[in-house]
Amino acid sequence: MHRGQNHLSNPDIVIRITLREIAGAKKGEMLNRQKIFLISCSFLLVAWILVGTDSVRAFSRAQGGKGIILCSTTQIADFTRNIVGDSLEVKCILAPGADPHTYMPTPKDAQMAAQAEICIQNGLHLEGKNWMATLAKDAGKPIVTAAEGVQPLELDTDGKITTDPHAWFSPKNAAIYVRNITSALCEANPSLKWSLESRAKLYLAELRALDSWIRQMVHIIPVPQRILVTSHDAFNYFAVEYGFRNQAPVGWSTGSEVGGGMTPSRFKSVVASIKNLGVKAVFVETSVNPKLIREIAREAGVAIGGELYSDSMGAEDSAGETYIGMMRENVITIVGGLK
Repeated sequence: MHRGQNHLSNPDIVIRITLREIAGAKKGEMLNRQKIFLISCSFLLVAWILVGTDSVRAFSRAQGGKGIILCSTTQIADFTRNIVGDSLEVKCILAPGADPHTYMPTPKDAQMAAQAEICIQNGLHLEGKNWMATLAKDAGKPIVTAAEGVQPLELDTDGKITTDPHAWFSPKNAAIYVRNITSALCEANPSLKWSLESRAKLYLAELRALDSWIRQMVHIIPVPQRILVTSHDAFNYFAVEYGFRNQAPVGWSTGSEVGGGMTPSRFKSVVASIKNLGVKAVFVETSVNPKLIREIAREAGVAIGGELYSDSMGAEDSAGETYIGMMRENVITIVGGLK
């Protein structure tokens, strides 16, 4: 290089400097793009967490996602699945065997409510302290009461009149549930109306067949022996529908189970009643602690006729994993124990 010659005149050096400048510019541009991307992801994450907005749900549907229907109990979830098929996603708060009377919602339940389009409950105060209605209200979601329109039975528990919430134990009432759920889902999803109503029509026919089959089965039991003793008053609608007398030691809610609502005098009264009526067998329930009813059976000298599905259906892959399955298995157990 000659003295006084500008080093930038060297082509090789010029090229290297230029490449460094370009690389630096591209690096800065990439960093800016990364920042924009991260900011965009943050906004999308916030929108997803908050969900519930119509725009987010619409985006999910546009991407092939299904609307979510959140149900309180396993029975309600099963009715809903029979109506929606694969067109909507059905989620359930309660697991098989869980007790709706005493259930306490969790943060995960609140998250599911936030993601749902509609929440569906049994109603009639089955969900203790109205926990399902509270979840829906806090999430700003509409709630459907499946038991609306059912003629409720009243119970006299130590002079206190309460409404019996276990209405689904009559298939005729289950049909009311199905119609209410279908109507609400059709209103929320007009494009699915025909398919929802078509599935509901078939399921209603299955419920009518179930009712006819139960009537045939209970005729096997002599009328004087149609006395149903269970852990709590979950079977009154079944008893009224099919001509049973129903006895339960702890009232309609399990909130006072395992002795909480059982005084020594009441215990003696229940035992004496079982003996006087000539009850052949008593029944435990899947969602209620069996300790009390087993003590009563032992004291009265009667057999345990079997285990009945009551406030919850059975676990997946069990014979009672559906509403029709649980009713079928209950009837077989009851008839087998009392005939």
